[in-house]
Amino acid sequence: MRTTDLSELAAFDAVARHRSFRRAGEERGVTASAVSHAVSSLEQRVGIRLLNRTTRSVSLTDAGAMLLSRLSPALGDIGAALDGLNQFRETPFGKVRINVPASIAPFVIGPALKPLLASNPNLEIEIAATDRLVDIVAEGFDAGIRLGESLREGMTAVKIKPRLRFAVVGAPAYFRDRPAPTTPDDLKRHRCIQNLYPNGARYAWEFRKGEKTVAFQPAGPLSLDDFSLMLRAAIDGIGLAYVWEDHAAAAIADGRLVRCLEPWCAPEDWLYLYYPTRKYIAAGLRAVIETMRG
Repeated sequence: MRTTDLSELAAFDAVARHRSFRRAGEERGVTASAVSHAVSSLEQRVGIRLLNRTTRSVSLTDAGAMLLSRLSPALGDIGAALDGLNQFRETPFGKVRINVPASIAPFVIGPALKPLLASNPNLEIEIAATDRLVDIVAEGFDAGIRLGESLREGMTAVKIKPRLRFAVVGAPAYFRDRPAPTTPDDLKRHRCIQNLYPNGARYAWEFRKGEKTVAFQPAGPLSLDDFSLMLRAAIDGIGLAYVWEDHAAAAIADGRLVRCLEPWCAPEDWLYLYYPTRKYIAAGLRAVIETMRG
C-alpha cells in the first residue's frame, strides 16, 4: 500500500468518526478541504461513494460503514505497532489528546504538566477543556477526566489526584445583614447563586456530614454556568456561591470571601482518568497515567 493510500484511509476514518470534515481536519492537523480532497481521492480510486454529504451533515453509506468497521481496528493495530517503537527511545514520542472539565482543569491538569513534559520531552499534550459531556471515542481523544459517577461502560478508569470538594462562600458585606448559615437548611433564608449545567439544567448543592446527606436546591436571582463568574458575583455581594474550593481559596485567604458550612462540605467522589478499554496502551498515555495517578 502506498503512503498516500494510508493517509486517505486515515482521513476517511477521522471524518467517519466525527461526521465532520472540519473536526477531522482539526484532529489530523490539516484543513477541512485537505481532508475532503483525501476522501474524494479515496472514493475515486475504489469507485464507490463512502460518504453522503450535504451542506449540514455527513453520514456513512452502507459501503462506508462496512469499510469503517474493518478499517478502524486495522488503523489501531498500525498505531500500536508504531507506538511500540517507543521502547527503543529513552522517552515516549507522539501526541496525547485529553478532554477535561473546564471548571477543574487548572487544579487537575495544571500541576501535572510541568513534571510530565519535563520527564517526556518528546511528548506533545493537547488538552480540550469543556464542561459539556464529551464522547472521547467519537471526538478523537485518547483519554478524558471525570468524576467517577459519570463514567461510561467500556472504559478503563484510573484514580487520579487531587480529590476535590466544594465550598459555600459569601462576601463579608453580604453577611453584615444576616447570619452565616450553619446547616444546609439555613440556606432557605439566603440568596443563592444557582449553578447551571452546560445544557441549562440547574443542579442541587450537595452536602454530607457523617451519615447524613442533603441535596439543597438553591434559589436566587442569578444562575450561572461558569465558576469564575460565580466567584465574581459572590465577591460583589450578590449572594452565596457553591464553587470548587480551589477556585475560592485566594479570595478566602485575602478576606474577600467568607467560607461557611465547611463541616458539611465533604470531599467529592474521586476523579478518574479514563480511556477506551483495549489490549494496547500507547506509551504517551501510559506516561500521563503514571504522572497523574492518585
